[in-house]
Amino acid sequence: MKLRRLDQILSSLGYATRRGAAAFVQEGRVKLDGEVVDRHDLRVDITKVTIDDEPLEAPDGFFALFHKPVGYTCTHSEDEGETIYDLLPPRWPERNPAVTSIGRLDKESSGLLLLTDQGALVQRYTSPKFKLEKVYEATVDHDLDESLVEIFASGELMLKSDDKPCLPASLEILEPRLARVIITEGRYHQVRRMFASQGWQVESLHRTRVGPFDLDGLAVGEWRLMDVPKI
Repeated sequence: MKLRRLDQILSSLGYATRRGAAAFVQEGRVKLDGEVVDRHDLRVDITKVTIDDEPLEAPDGFFALFHKPVGYTCTHSEDEGETIYDLLPPRWPERNPAVTSIGRLDKESSGLLLLTDQGALVQRYTSPKFKLEKVYEATVDHDLDESLVEIFASGELMLKSDDKPCLPASLEILEPRLARVIITEGRYHQVRRMFASQGWQVESLHRTRVGPFDLDGLAVGEWRLMDVPKI
């Protein structure tokens, strides 16, 4: 196990600045192998460090599932109103690299978001070549028509301002105005725009699954830390 400076570890995991890490040590909050540490510049094994008697959070890379509520944007910018990071532990965006969402859900959409600090994972899961399935439930403004099933699956549906048709998508009508849609792309507002292109307005949009990950057991606003997937 490679040893690293304690203050560097605490800073990279978002617990404190390097100066703040020194304060943590002075307050007796940091332990190594159960013994209180008295120096912030010690080179240590990250797996043996605790803060307030708790193991360090995701020391080897971060990955979490989050049930996004309606009304929050997926951005780190403070200029766009309330963001998902207002609902998450403030330590996460302070990690280096910072925790970010893999893809986005628009402000008025809810459901599953994947969160990580692993750039390679973001790139892999958002790449069109990977064709990661994303499952949505969409409520629309008037009764659905069976013809949409074939249109969505055709691979020929064009969206305004795009120069290529959407890849084939699955649409299942669950109720007169409720459909389940499965796409393998991540275009801007794609599901909403697909319906709009055929004359339907999406009134609510909820994502239930991304690849092998789903919302099982996660209430709105809750998150769950997971092992970083191998890619």
